[in-house]
Amino acid sequence: MRSDVTVELVKSSASDSDVLFAARVSTLGEQSLGELQKDPERSKGLINYLMRDRHGSPFEHNSMTFLISAPIFVFREFMRHRVGWSYNEESGRYRELEPVFYVPDASRKLVQEGRPGKYVFVEGTPAQHATVQSVLGETYHQAYEAYQKLLAEGVAREVARAALPVGLYSSMYATCNARSLMHFLGLRTQHEQAKVPSFPQREIEMVGEKMEAEWARLMPLTYAAFNANGRVAP
Repeated sequence: MRSDVTVELVKSSASDSDVLFAARVSTLGEQSLGELQKDPERSKGLINYLMRDRHGSPFEHNSMTFLISAPIFVFREFMRHRVGWSYNEESGRYRELEPVFYVPDASRKLVQEGRPGKYVFVEGTPAQHATVQSVLGETYHQAYEAYQKLLAEGVAREVARAALPVGLYSSMYATCNARSLMHFLGLRTQHEQAKVPSFPQREIEMVGEKMEAEWARLMPLTYAAFNANGRVAP
């Protein structure tokens, strides 16, 4: 059992210069390609202007591909993000799934207080955490035994997988551009600089935080402008 998530940047073509050459084609035409050889630091004001005034398309001319390992319930939330994203996920039809399941660690807030639309999560008691550990562990064990029994009886993997819970880990490749990632981060992470509050489930926020760290390294000026302008996608 695991309580973490894995995010690996497997390939990328993403830099602040990609934003600048795309933006300056408006006034320079084909000469805007010269921006690829220039120091983008000299043009960070343009990046901030584009972000502030929400001229979003120049932020789409880049690509990042992540390999993500997380519980299935995280991926079900992920796939609500469709514009600017591509996904390919591990298939339970074509391979036998491994018994790796999610159990939250002691840092995970367990108790929801308040009505829908206006609630907070608070710390669980040691007894609640112990119950979560034992109940989920027992449930996962029984579910995977049932899955194995069906497979042993010759039942197709695509049918047998119905016995497995959404706490099972899966893996996928997710490809996005900076604009689509900013939209994702605006909804799936909490941040002190965000103009618009967000209330993500903690497990998808864990994935978002790791993706954000990789993107910040690739496009530091764009990332700084995103934060400076309230973490609202342009």
